[in-house]
Amino acid sequence: MKLKKTGKIFLSLGLFGWILIAVILVSSYKVDAQDVNRETMFKKLELFSQVLFNLQQNYVDSLNTDDLINAAIDGMIDELDPHTNFFQPDEFDKFNTSTKGEFGGLGITINKIGDYITVVSPIEGTPAYKMGIMAGDKISKVDGVSVVGVSTDDAINQMRGEVGSKVVITIKRPGVKGELDFEIIRDTIVIDSIPYAFVMDNGIGYIRIRQFNANTTKELRAELDRLEKEGMRGLLIDLRFNPGGLLTEAVNTVNEFIGKDKRVVFTKGKTDSANQEYFTRYNRQRSGYPVIVMINEASASASEIFAGSMQDYDRALVVGKTSYGKGSVQRLFPLSDGYGVKITTAKYYINSGRCIHKDLNDKLMKDPRVRNGDMSSEEIDKLREEADKEHLKDIHYTEKGRIVYGGGGVNPDLEINQAKMTRLGMELRRKNLSFNFSVDYMINHEPEVELDFEPDQALIDDFLEYAKEDSVEWTDTQLDSTMNWITNNLTSNIISKKFGDVEGYKIAIRDDQQLQETLKIFDKAKTLDEMFDYAVKQKALKDEEAKE
Repeated sequence: MKLKKTGKIFLSLGLFGWILIAVILVSSYKVDAQDVNRETMFKKLELFSQVLFNLQQNYVDSLNTDDLINAAIDGMIDELDPHTNFFQPDEFDKFNTSTKGEFGGLGITINKIGDYITVVSPIEGTPAYKMGIMAGDKISKVDGVSVVGVSTDDAINQMRGEVGSKVVITIKRPGVKGELDFEIIRDTIVIDSIPYAFVMDNGIGYIRIRQFNANTTKELRAELDRLEKEGMRGLLIDLRFNPGGLLTEAVNTVNEFIGKDKRVVFTKGKTDSANQEYFTRYNRQRSGYPVIVMINEASASASEIFAGSMQDYDRALVVGKTSYGKGSVQRLFPLSDGYGVKITTAKYYINSGRCIHKDLNDKLMKDPRVRNGDMSSEEIDKLREEADKEHLKDIHYTEKGRIVYGGGGVNPDLEINQAKMTRLGMELRRKNLSFNFSVDYMINHEPEVELDFEPDQALIDDFLEYAKEDSVEWTDTQLDSTMNWITNNLTSNIISKKFGDVEGYKIAIRDDQQLQETLKIFDKAKTLDEMFDYAVKQKALKDEEAKE
């Protein structure tokens, strides 16, 4: 029996049937002497089937064969990188749906780390995001029922429900004692790739790309056309907290700025099909204004390809913090009975030749000491320092000869830190008090609210009393350090209720220190070349200060 003939029937069989055929192949397929690895694999498959058969025949209690085989597959997958995953039928369907721009849920991306369903990131603008759910939160209960140790699929089923219904999520947050309860109203989650695009009062165009889905290029072109007609003098593209998405969309959006027939990405893997090059295809090249791209530690995958490619072609100044470093390629393979598997098949390399993938992230995500909280932050920091030293040895060059580095994410041309939120601010956000208060306020005061609305002291005092009634406590010092955030957050929420999320967002970014510092660059340097020179000088100043 030849493999090519039998391989075609694998897809039509269940998992147990696949194993049975593998056993038949072991006895009937003649393995060449040189094909030791394949021979070993078939022997192990035969061993696996023998164990399974003996368990079914002899184990004291009844067994569910599907559960046993699925657990075995999960164990096999667990030996690989964290981006290679085996999907149950429901999970596979939901994963496919999430890349198409719309799905139902609370608005959180989750992954099972150890025994806990852990929030990878809240999706901006969704109910979970507005309630203050944060990346790293460990979900311990759903509606009072423990989900510790349950499968991702079971946890999702418990969290989802009818639109408009309520669910209470209990989480454990690193650095916070005890558990926190969040009452969230379920909603249909529609993901706009570009939720915010407008020209600010200073003439700078602002575009926030939330993720790269099937609509990103179409949305970006429309927004760029509109902002250019409005006469923007510069463009700020915000990719912070962008987890990535579709590679083709990353390539096509870069196309808007660098023109046709430019290589953006190439991949290297084990198979010929995994070795690909991706070029721009359209005669589209925006010009006439400088571009700044903002990234942070949560910018990953396709967002890193966009930022790194704009950097490689010297088409934008990249600012913020070094990106996550997710530069591996995954391919979805449908399996029988609705199952699926996502396999890492290659790594991305952008035009300068650098790979943005940070291997340390994969190692930390898979390390049981990290999962169980047994590795100290000092140990993790030491590993990161060692990785950074190696990362800075991997030198590459942009089109104009500027130095960039591979193997550690995308390094910004100019590093700009974000201000940390105070503990009081975090507590007010966790309880979603500004949002709830503004809903009550607008019932009686909506006619009075104009676009230039600012809360007076009486309104702020009412809000603070509202917070006290919800058991929020603070000292005078804590209140003083949080007052600007409280005022701005109240204003943003109230404006949003009457004039929409975009107008509210314009208010919210007033308190975004990282963004406000970035905007100043447009006034200090008028062209991209001037911005590159400015970044070099600023880095030199920081290096001198560090020596002192």
